[in-house]
Amino acid sequence: MKRPDESQHQIFDSEEKSLTGKADLAIDEGFIEDINGILNTGDLPNLYQLEDKAAIMENMTSVAKQLARQIENSPSEMYAYFIERIREQLHIALAFSPIGDSFKERLRMYPSLINCCTIDWFMPWPVDALERVAEYFISSMKLGQAQEQAESGAAEQASVDTAESDDKKSDNVEEIVLSELELELVQIVMYFNNSVFEASERCYLELGRRNYVTPSSYLEMLKSFKSFYVRKLEEITKLRDRYTTGLEKLDFAAGQVGEMQANLYDLQPKLKILSEETERIMVNIERETAEAEKKKEVVGADEAAANEAAAAAQAIKDDCESDLAEAIPALEAALEALNTLKPADIFIVKSMKNPPYAVKLTLEAVCVLRGFKPDRKPDPSGRMVEDFWGPSMRMIGDMKFLESLKSFDKDNIPPANIKKIREKYIPDRDFVPEKIKSASTACEGLCKWVRAMDVYDRVAKIVQPKQQALAEAEADLASQMEKLNAKRAELQVILDKLQKLNDFFAEKSREKKRLEDEIDNCEKKLNRAEKLLGGLGGEKTRWSEAAQNLHKSISNIVGDVLLAGGAVAYLGFFPTEYRARILEDWNELCVRKKIPCSERFSLATTLGNPMQIRAWSLAGLPADNFSVENGIIVANSNRYPLMIDPQVQANKWIKNMEKDNDLKVIKQSDPNYMQILELSVTYGNPVLIENVGERLDSNLTPILERNVIKHKGGLFIKSGDTMLEYNPNFRLYITTCLRNPHYSPEIMVMVAVLNFMITEQGLREQLLANTVARERPDLQEKRNN
Repeated sequence: MKRPDESQHQIFDSEEKSLTGKADLAIDEGFIEDINGILNTGDLPNLYQLEDKAAIMENMTSVAKQLARQIENSPSEMYAYFIERIREQLHIALAFSPIGDSFKERLRMYPSLINCCTIDWFMPWPVDALERVAEYFISSMKLGQAQEQAESGAAEQASVDTAESDDKKSDNVEEIVLSELELELVQIVMYFNNSVFEASERCYLELGRRNYVTPSSYLEMLKSFKSFYVRKLEEITKLRDRYTTGLEKLDFAAGQVGEMQANLYDLQPKLKILSEETERIMVNIERETAEAEKKKEVVGADEAAANEAAAAAQAIKDDCESDLAEAIPALEAALEALNTLKPADIFIVKSMKNPPYAVKLTLEAVCVLRGFKPDRKPDPSGRMVEDFWGPSMRMIGDMKFLESLKSFDKDNIPPANIKKIREKYIPDRDFVPEKIKSASTACEGLCKWVRAMDVYDRVAKIVQPKQQALAEAEADLASQMEKLNAKRAELQVILDKLQKLNDFFAEKSREKKRLEDEIDNCEKKLNRAEKLLGGLGGEKTRWSEAAQNLHKSISNIVGDVLLAGGAVAYLGFFPTEYRARILEDWNELCVRKKIPCSERFSLATTLGNPMQIRAWSLAGLPADNFSVENGIIVANSNRYPLMIDPQVQANKWIKNMEKDNDLKVIKQSDPNYMQILELSVTYGNPVLIENVGERLDSNLTPILERNVIKHKGGLFIKSGDTMLEYNPNFRLYITTCLRNPHYSPEIMVMVAVLNFMITEQGLREQLLANTVARERPDLQEKRNN
C-alpha cells in the first residue's frame, strides 16, 4: 500500500484457509477488521508514521506531474489522491466457507464485505465435471493393458507403464477413448461420491454427525484407486509367481526323483564291476610287492657285501696314501729344489777344474741312481779305479738334464742302483744337503733329490704290496658292483611294473571314489527330494489353491482396489454400521455392473498386511474389524489422519507403534509446539498432536496440505516466511477427545477424519476378539495368518 505510484495493479488474495471463523482455522479477527476498513475507505487509521506520509506525499507529487493531474499541492489533497490510487489499483479476493454461522456473523459485523464486494458462490461440482475428471484418471491407468501383462507374468512392466502413463497422457481430454469396463468404472466412482453424500446427510439426521463430501475426497479416491491398483497388481503378481515357482520346483523335484532312481539303478552295477576290478588289481599288486620284497632282500645283501668290499678297498687305499704321505713331502721338496736350479748353476759345476769332494760325491750319487757307468782310470798306484767325473760332466752337459731328473721314473728304480745308494752314499756324513750347500748350491738340490728318491723307493717298496692288494680289492669290487647293478636293474623292472600297477590301482580307486561320491550325492539328493515331497506334498494342494486364488485376485483387482480407494478416501468418518452398509452397497453395485471384484469385499484382505496388523494389535490397536480398517486407512491415506478418539484407543496405539521412532507428543496449547513440529518435519520424526478441538491452527496448513516443493536438489515446505527442509519419513497424527466434533470442509479436505469411537457393536467385536485370543489362541493365530 506504500507504492501506488507504480502502474501495475496489486492483488491481495485471501483464501479461506487464512480467513476463517468459529468453525474454521483459528485466526486473528483484527485481520478481517483491517480488510473491512480497506474495502470501505481504502485506508487504515494510524497505519503510517510521519516519515512514511512524507515519503508518500513526495511520491504522489511526481505521480501527479507524470499523469498531468491538476491537484492542489497540499498534504490533504495529495493524501486523498494517494487513497484514490489505492482504491483503483488494490484488488482484494476473499474466500469464506458458507458452513456454520461464521459467514453470516462476518457479513453482519463487516458491512463492507457486502457493500464493496461481489459475492460469487462456488457450488459443488456438476455431474459432467465429475465424469470428465474420472474419465481422465481412469483412462491414464490403461487397465486392459496392465491386466493382460500381469496375467502373462509381466506385472512389473505393467506397473511401470501404468505409473508413467500420466506423463505421456495428453492434456486434451477430448481424445479420451474408454473401454466398456472403464465407462462403467466412471459411473461407479460418481455413484460412490453421491452415495457418500447421501450417507452423510443420513448420518447427520440420525446421529447428528456432520461430514462434508468435497471434490478433494473425490480426487483422493481416484488417486488412491490408481496407486492401489499399481501397488496391489505388483504385490499379487509377485506373490503368485512365488507360489508358481514353488509348484514348479515341486514338480521338478518329483521328476528328478524318477531320474535319480534310474541313475542309481545304472550306477550300482558299474560300481560293482569297478570294485571287482580294483580287488583283482590289488591281488596283483600284493603278488608283485612280495616278489619285489624278495628281490630287494637279495639286492640288499649284495649291496651289503659290495659296501664291505668297498670299505676294505678304501682302507687299503687309505693305508697306501698314509705311507706315501711320508715320502711325498721330501719328493716335493726335492722337486722344488730342482725348480730353483738355473742353467748357470749347472754351468758353474761344469767349469770346475778341481771340484770339491762334495760336488764329486753328489754327481757320483746321481750317476749311480740313474745307472750311468763310471770310467775306469788308474790311480797313482796304477790300480784301476772307477771314476764318475767324466760321466757326470756328460750327464750335466745334457741340455735336458734337469727335465730328466723331474721326469725320473721313481717307481721303477733298479734295485742294484738303490742298494748302492743306500750302502755308499746315504750313510756318508758328508752327503747331506747342508754340507753340500757349502760346496755348490746346485749340488745341494741334487743331493736333496737323491735322498728323496731313496725315501720314496723305500716307501714304495712297502706300499707296492698294498697297492697290489688294492688293485685286487677294486677288481673284486667292480665285479660285485657289476652283478649288483644287474640285480638292481632286475629289481627296477619289478618296481616299475609295481608302480604301474599302483598307478592303475590309484586311477581305478579314484574312479571308484568318484562313482561312490556320485552315488552318495545322488542318494542324498534323492533323500532330500523325497523329504521335500513328503514334507511339502500336502502343501502342493494349498499352494495350487493359493496360486489360483491369487490369479483370481488379479482378475478381481480392479473392483477390489476401487472399493479400497473409496473406503480410504470417504469412509474413515463413518461409524461401523454406516461403513459396513456403504461398502456392501458398493460391492453389490460392482457385482451388478460386472466389475471384476470379490463377492465379499474386505478392506483388510485387500490392503491389509497380516504381519503389520499383528504388530498393530500388539501396539494396542483393538482387534475388531472396524479398528483394523481404521489402521489400514491411516497407513494408506494420502492425508494425515485426524482421529476422533474419546476412549483414547488411537492415542495409545500411535504412542506404542511409534515409540521406537522417537515420537514427539505435543498439544496446540504448548508454547513451543510449532518449533517441535518444524524440527520433526526436518528430521523425519513422527508427531502426535493430541486433544485438538474443532479448530486447527492456521500455521498447520502448509504441513497438512503437504505443499512440498523441490529446491536445489532438496525437498522443502514453505511455512509462513520459513522454508522447512522436508524429510519423507515425517508422519503426523492428530487426535481429539471430542465425541462429536464438527469440522469445517476446509479442515476435512486437508486431513483424513477417522472415527475411533467405540459403538456397542464395536465393543462387542473387541470383547469377542479378546476372548478368542485368550481362550482359543489357535483360532486367533489362524485368523492372523
